[in-house]
Amino acid sequence: MSFVLHGPDPSVFDKSNRKPHVIIIGAGLAGLALAALLQKAGIPYNVFEKSPQTRNEPPSFSERTLALFSRKWESWMSMAKSKRCSTIRLFNERREEDYVLDFSLDRELSGYEGRLIPRKVLYEITLAQVPEERLHRGKRMLWMTQGENGVHVKFSDGSEFEGDILFGADGAYSAVRQSLFDRLKKDRKLPASDSKELPFSCVSVAGYTGPLDPEKFPFLKEEESSIINNRSDEKPYSWNVYAVNDDKMCWRATMYLDEESSKLHTSFRTTGWGEGGADSMCKEVRDFPIPGGEGTLTLDDLIDKTPKYQMAKVMLEEKVFDTWYCRTVLLRDCTFVSPP
Repeated sequence: MSFVLHGPDPSVFDKSNRKPHVIIIGAGLAGLALAALLQKAGIPYNVFEKSPQTRNEPPSFSERTLALFSRKWESWMSMAKSKRCSTIRLFNERREEDYVLDFSLDRELSGYEGRLIPRKVLYEITLAQVPEERLHRGKRMLWMTQGENGVHVKFSDGSEFEGDILFGADGAYSAVRQSLFDRLKKDRKLPASDSKELPFSCVSVAGYTGPLDPEKFPFLKEEESSIINNRSDEKPYSWNVYAVNDDKMCWRATMYLDEESSKLHTSFRTTGWGEGGADSMCKEVRDFPIPGGEGTLTLDDLIDKTPKYQMAKVMLEEKVFDTWYCRTVLLRDCTFVSPP
């Protein structure tokens, strides 16, 4: 596959008023959201994704990220695909509600309201904003160089691409960040904090169910959804569920690790969300209680109604990176990695 090189001649200082050409590495939600914004702004760009197929995004999704789309919500996505949410309800293992966080004034105070949408659905909506010719799959970045006049990127298939600005949106184990930091380390410009390994803190399994029976899950009938967070006094876990449209639910269980338990999970350590290992963790959390019904519901009721391809497990680290440099910008998990 051949590409037109949009970057300037590195031997000539560019004094033109042309728009900069942006290279985005990573076609996850962050990379595609940036691409969609550039598309609307008329700024030239190309997105490169290492996976040859659509990425497996984590199934559950926090409503707070919708602030990114708040000004363009009506024009970008159908409101019918989301569900209003203004409360977070916290329960204990006895299915007793301990307290409620109310965000019903969000729209009045900030200009947007909380809405819930499965991440898979949001990903598909965002992907539809990016023309096919701008997205190149099966492109694993090997290295990049940058200078006063441009950025040069090389991929594992031997192809190369040039541009003006490079955005790394390729996840927690970012090839863009690694290449950038390797160069900065050689030049003695990398802070010591950014050279440390990612601290491995928790492991999470999440899912997006198929259609459920509203009689068994009566809160599906409610016009407004709530995020239901559950905690345990004895187990190193938290878990949450919430209703979305089409009588479906999103769920997630997170195990918080200490020094010993983290060693047991390092063999699964991965660069992204995936189906591998989800079954074994689901067995550990099936009996965890959730409110609703007649006091008998557990995560098992949701897991059994979740297709395998809509279930994922991932290791989660917690770290904030401080450094970007020259023409390279780090985005989302490339910059900060944190538990849910």
